[in-house]
Amino acid sequence: MPVTDTRQIRPAESRSPRHAGRSPRQAGRGPAHGGPGSRVPGLILALLLAAVAAIAAAPLRAQPAELLGLDAYIRQAIHDWEIPGLAIAVVQDDSVVFIRGYGERHLGSGQPVDEHTRFAIASTTKAMTAAGLGILADEGVIRWDDPVRSHLPDFELDDPYVTREVTIRDLLTHRTGVGRHDNVWIAGPFDRPEIVRRARHLPQSSGFRSGYGYNNIMYMVAGEVTAAAAGTTWEDFVETRLFEPLAMTRTTPRTAVAESDDNVATAYRPQGGRLVEMDRRDYDALGPAGSVFSTARDMAQWVRLHLGGGAYQGVQLIDEATVQEMHEPQVVIGIGPTARRRFPTQTFFAYGLGWRLHDYHGQKVVQHTGAVNYTRTQVGMIPARGIGVVVMTNLSTSNLQTALMYRVFDAFLGLPEKDWSAEYLEDARRSAAASGRSAAEEADARVTGTRPSLALDGYAGTYSDNLYGDIRVALEDGRLVLRYSPDYVADLEHWHHDTFRAVWRSAGFGHSMVTFSLDAAGRARNLQLQGFTTFRR
Repeated sequence: MPVTDTRQIRPAESRSPRHAGRSPRQAGRGPAHGGPGSRVPGLILALLLAAVAAIAAAPLRAQPAELLGLDAYIRQAIHDWEIPGLAIAVVQDDSVVFIRGYGERHLGSGQPVDEHTRFAIASTTKAMTAAGLGILADEGVIRWDDPVRSHLPDFELDDPYVTREVTIRDLLTHRTGVGRHDNVWIAGPFDRPEIVRRARHLPQSSGFRSGYGYNNIMYMVAGEVTAAAAGTTWEDFVETRLFEPLAMTRTTPRTAVAESDDNVATAYRPQGGRLVEMDRRDYDALGPAGSVFSTARDMAQWVRLHLGGGAYQGVQLIDEATVQEMHEPQVVIGIGPTARRRFPTQTFFAYGLGWRLHDYHGQKVVQHTGAVNYTRTQVGMIPARGIGVVVMTNLSTSNLQTALMYRVFDAFLGLPEKDWSAEYLEDARRSAAASGRSAAEEADARVTGTRPSLALDGYAGTYSDNLYGDIRVALEDGRLVLRYSPDYVADLEHWHHDTFRAVWRSAGFGHSMVTFSLDAAGRARNLQLQGFTTFRR
């Protein structure tokens, strides 16, 4: 087990008042994690972690009266949404007051979801990456406003000015203005260091620090900063500095660990009126932006840490001021029309350090959603009231997790009972109907009676892009096949003119449109893949 800095295990009440409001460097702290003089004997650390785990496993506090009826409400909502499995935990005043699993982790298996069932928690991982950097900031190893290049000297973005000026805070608040391009990690064959290297080819889609623009790749960069500053990997750092002290024993950032476990939720997506089981893809490259798997029980401990101002079971893991900084607005997101309709009294919506922030009936909500590998997660807190909620589902189209968060908030705030599940479900049905209309419009736009400009082998070849790499098109058994990465292989069916429909071979992936353009000599020169970019031959 890696050594742990002694500052990690100081009691919360032992912090000296004379250090209040001062930076770690001003307070004269000792060496950073892993440095000389910072080590705790392995036996002491092992005993400490064992004690923390034992305390964390203590019996639940009695369910508060506010949550009477919640169980029946969830059961009905799962039926209405046709969700295979769901797990929920509710925290109040540092106690887990409601924790339960519903449905099956794998349809037809008879194996129930419970509080220990692993789900992919997706972008709620981002707050863990921010917290890890917060620990390093507490130790004086980094500062939020350090230039990224002070830790990653070879890091580059498309704009030299942005490359020079971009800071850790910019990465964590989605204000770099860099284009999102998620298919680089969703579909691409690259590991994290290669994706970070290719970030130099991401286009600048808006002005630097001009506003909010969600970007997963910038969080991957933040993870690489963590690794460089701590002298380890991002995975090892969050495991030893967050998950172990919080006794989050079933939380992992590694897909292989989840794959080796029986108690892990299988994900589903609706297709053709039925639920299709989806393969679990390896998103370890996504890492700091969304690779973590966790459970209701473990995530309850994560929520307790934040509601406790960085303290857990009397141990101050993160300085309280650092947690407050994570929960403070850093960049305005803006309230969209849907939110204005749903929350007419809302006055702000912003992003902190790994958290989304907004007001709800006069209370500041700190929350984040996540969706990856066809599972969906909601983590939400009202810190001033000591309330926290975690909900995870294994259906790609579910928003029940968010509905349940507000259901719990309403109960503790004493607000009139509202059927949030019905409201979000109606939105989901409208979205499905709109998707059906889009498919019909795509079919209507097809020009019938056309033929490709070239014989099929005229389109075969390798097409390249600096950001996405290579796509290969080959004639196989009389038909064109497109290959990008092991999971992204498609059969090309002629649609019209020089456009083909790429039918992906992986179950549930659907199809995309591919359009070839010809040069003056009549040779296929470019390939435009829907959702990606234009590749040059």
